[in-house]
Amino acid sequence: MKIENTDIQYIKEIIDAQREFFASNATLDCRFRKEQLKKLRNALIEWEKPLCDALWKDLHKSAEEAILTELSIVSGEIKNHIKHLRCWMRSRRVSTPLKMMPSRSRVVSEPLGNALIIAPWNYPVQLLLNPLVGAISSGCTAVLKPSPYVPNVSKVIEDMITATFDKRYIAVVQGNRTVNEALLQNRFDIIFFTGSPVLGHTVMGAAAKHLTPVVLELGGKSPCIVDKEADVKVAAKRIAWGKTLNAGQTCIAPDYLLIHKTRINEFVAEFAKAIKELHGDDIKQSRHYVRLVNDKAFERVKGYMNDGNIVYGGATDAAERFIEPTLLADVPLTSPVMNEEIFGPILPMIPFDDRDEVVNFVREREKPLAFYYFGKVKHAKEMIRLTSAGGSCINDAIMHIANENMPFGGVGNSGMGNYHGKLSFDAFSHKRAVVTTPTWFDLPFRYMPYRMFGLVKKLL
Repeated sequence: MKIENTDIQYIKEIIDAQREFFASNATLDCRFRKEQLKKLRNALIEWEKPLCDALWKDLHKSAEEAILTELSIVSGEIKNHIKHLRCWMRSRRVSTPLKMMPSRSRVVSEPLGNALIIAPWNYPVQLLLNPLVGAISSGCTAVLKPSPYVPNVSKVIEDMITATFDKRYIAVVQGNRTVNEALLQNRFDIIFFTGSPVLGHTVMGAAAKHLTPVVLELGGKSPCIVDKEADVKVAAKRIAWGKTLNAGQTCIAPDYLLIHKTRINEFVAEFAKAIKELHGDDIKQSRHYVRLVNDKAFERVKGYMNDGNIVYGGATDAAERFIEPTLLADVPLTSPVMNEEIFGPILPMIPFDDRDEVVNFVREREKPLAFYYFGKVKHAKEMIRLTSAGGSCINDAIMHIANENMPFGGVGNSGMGNYHGKLSFDAFSHKRAVVTTPTWFDLPFRYMPYRMFGLVKKLL
């Protein structure tokens, strides 16, 4: 199946129609927003099987994994927003300093307006619809751009959104980078982009022309540390799970392993055991092991195997785009596998002697989207204090994304802005300061020629 590019003129018409719809003030009412959130929730229920079938066709993603890592996350986000939306929408009173008395101050959340949401292929449902929940709850309209690399999923999402919403409110456009370029030439009130740091530069450059605010959810090389005191059996199982989830095609997957030199052999043995526990004796036959998204990705990830010595795994099948989870040792730091985001089931291992080496190693590189540490909590806290990352787990991997009460987002090269829960509402909102001043009393000190300035100065 191949996705056809949406006509450029039609894209312009959609954007104009959404701008007109937003100007009608239809999206401002809380009841309207809740109704739309409920429509999306019901659509996810109705379209669950077509979405799961499409994820299987495009990525070999099982229905169980599709529900756990995609649909349930969006459903949970919707439930959270419906429950708290009225409270989030309320204006918030803030204190007013003495120098401004008898004025009153408050902060109002208003929708930014017309949103563009561009999603990647690796979690094509979650990473498109989760931001949409924030756009709906904040009162924005939205143009959705799914990835052409997962054509079956993108087509089902288009059909679902078209059947659920008026295109003047929420619409889907399809296509390759030509369509992305056409979209980015238009003015939006916010752009929410999830993808690679390279494309993040392109999006931010296009947004700068219109001074459009952006939320960039990018990626990078997320370190995973296994220290000398770590429970290696537990660490190996949780790292194996995090690295084989979606076949490593996860922006917060452990990208490389910094492991104490005394624990390497034990880790390799426990990692092998964990893979069998998770996926059976032959992982290729596992229903829960995803394939690489396309031939280009397969060849790129397979090529990383040449950058070190394979100590576990290494099997591939080009016809199925299958790559076995693979551990690499003796990896040169200048090799591609240590300088490019892997986005696949290859895990290079770098030995270390002491934690200072780890801190320096991480700090010398771009700030990652995730940072994982296995070992004593007190050492983990110190490492987190001395480094910077979008999010972190201590003695775990991936799971910080599962808590909707915590921010999810990058820092530096791994992104800007964050979302989930109320932060999704905030991401698509503008916080507007409103000062209300009565007319029955008027302090004379603020007016020229500034009489009694000595007294006024003490109040400032």
